[in-house]
Amino acid sequence: MFGWLKRKNDEPVSFENNEAAFAFACENLKYRVLAEAVIPALVLYSGKRGDEGEQYFRLRLAVPERMELWGCTLKGAPALPEPGELVGFRVVRVATDMPEELSVVGYISCGLEPIVAGRAWKHRRSYAPDNIKPTVRF
Repeated sequence: MFGWLKRKNDEPVSFENNEAAFAFACENLKYRVLAEAVIPALVLYSGKRGDEGEQYFRLRLAVPERMELWGCTLKGAPALPEPGELVGFRVVRVATDMPEELSVVGYISCGLEPIVAGRAWKHRRSYAPDNIKPTVRF
């Protein structure tokens, strides 16, 4: 009767590659595009470098509709992701008045290991520059 009070046993699930981890995230974890969310994404290929030093990448987000969009690392990022890598895409803003591909604004914040416990992915490395501060809510 009070089983919902018990702490869930979230054993880590390890995947053989990033594509298998991405498919699991799309089919089982049901991520939604919301402001300040970090959504797993697969890097498809590298694009151009922006005028302010940001590097663009074509990403496929781990949402049920597997949305594709252009995302970037910010100026001063300590490293760049490789094609085929699983990354965390941080949503900054969702503009509902724009076309779907342009409606999600965000950046690549971290690289992820193909290991998940519940909904928490193991971080491989950070792609956010040191001058990006975490959001504090009161």
